Amino acid sequence: MDIGVVTAPLVAVVGVVGTLMSALLTQRAADRSRRRERERAEEVWDRRTEAQELWECYVALNTSGRHYLAALTDQLYALGRDAELPHVRQRLTDARDHHREVYAEAQMRLPERVLDHAGAVSHGLGAVYGMVRRLDDGMPRPGDSPGAAHEGIQALWARLREMRREMRADLGAFRGGVGSPAGRSG
Repeated sequence: MDIGVVTAPLVAVVGVVGTLMSALLTQRAADRSRRRERERAEEVWDRRTEAQELWECYVALNTSGRHYLAALTDQLYALGRDAELPHVRQRLTDARDHHREVYAEAQMRLPERVLDHAGAVSHGLGAVYGMVRRLDDGMPRPGDSPGAAHEGIQALWARLREMRREMRADLGAFRGGVGSPAGRSG
């Protein structure tokens, strides 16, 4: 048997198989590359979504704390003015209820160091709320007074600022750009 007769078809078959394998391997490499790129894009999207959700949680917690403090202040100044009290009481109740909802959600999302600040603010809000309500009901405890409530409210504004600074630090507010959640100021 002539070696050339056998070699030529064998070389042709190897060439065709090589060409087909090359195309197959190139296709698989391209598929792997697209899959990795898609996974990277999904990871970036997930990180951005998580950052946006955390930012929104921080904004809601800060806003609800501010509204609660403002409602406490209004309630304190309305003491003794019966005409204003029903509206102010309702506003305080609404602010308190809203803050409780926001804080409950925040407890599931916030990192510990921010949650410590949020917990201190929430606890302080509850304590001042109790004092203001007892004053409003005419059943104050020893130490309850409009002056003490006012001091408590002022201390809570300072705690709220500390909490906001911690939130901003957690978000990287001083690293981010203008359009990113981290770049927005609070």
